[in-house]
Amino acid sequence: MSLLSVILPSYNEEAVVEHAATVLHELFTKEDIPYELLFVNDGSTDATWTIIKKMNAKNPQIKGIHLSRNFGKEAAILAGLREATGECAIVMDVDLQHPPETAVEMYRLWEQGYQIVEGIKASRGNEGIFYKASSKLFYRLIHRASGFDMQSSSDFKLLDRIAIEAYLQLPERQLFFRALSYWLGYHQTTVPFHVQERHDGETKWSSLKLMKYAIANVTSFSALPMQIVTLVGFLFMLFSIGLGIYSLGQFLTGNSLEGFTTVILLLLGIGSIMMMSLGIIGYYISKIYEETKRRPRYLISKRTSQENRHA
Repeated sequence: MSLLSVILPSYNEEAVVEHAATVLHELFTKEDIPYELLFVNDGSTDATWTIIKKMNAKNPQIKGIHLSRNFGKEAAILAGLREATGECAIVMDVDLQHPPETAVEMYRLWEQGYQIVEGIKASRGNEGIFYKASSKLFYRLIHRASGFDMQSSSDFKLLDRIAIEAYLQLPERQLFFRALSYWLGYHQTTVPFHVQERHDGETKWSSLKLMKYAIANVTSFSALPMQIVTLVGFLFMLFSIGLGIYSLGQFLTGNSLEGFTTVILLLLGIGSIMMMSLGIIGYYISKIYEETKRRPRYLISKRTSQENRHA
């Protein structure tokens, strides 16, 4: 059977990494699936890396790389895909909110010839109303921008080696794994899963981080915000033409023009829209600036293979 690489981005997850390794090891051993568990320690400040090294010393199928600082989940996924040696790879959360049994189902579908298997949320667990509503809006924007229906999608997915190599060739600095796997194409299918409760610890995603993540990914995958600026400008042009015709009519009929307060409010409204428009344009320019710098998307400072060899 072909080797399966399981990529587990980890940031301050000392409470769950060992449990995840135990559960996955027992499951894949039972299912007779050759595997490697690749923990990507994304600059954790707790004992996550120490635990990963200890697990590797006991079981060489458990491997780890330590990034020099916290580069974010997208960079951790990219690093994991580059380090993976399997014929296929599954990306999943280390807290096991992505059910391990579904990973086995993904592998069986890959054996049938599918090159990308997308994990689709059949239920979203205990997410708040605000989170669910914002997620729905986010995926609606992505759908309009790209044409991909990503409603209830996740980072939980399997990629064949061909798809992995294609993903690694993408040159942009700002990657969005969840959407780009759809963009790659290939022979795809989906698997529904129910989001599980965390075994232990707390989520590292705050509302602010999620908002920044959403803005970064919408703008990296779509020019829709720029188009909205154009649309608002066009609507204000129509409004100004209508107001001009109304004012000319009032003047020709001998009625005095009033509305000093209205003029002030219009100026404030137009000024606010102009500042927001400049902000959106500036954000896109800053992304162009980030792309042109061509800095590495992550840096690896340690590997378990090197650490335990010299221990």
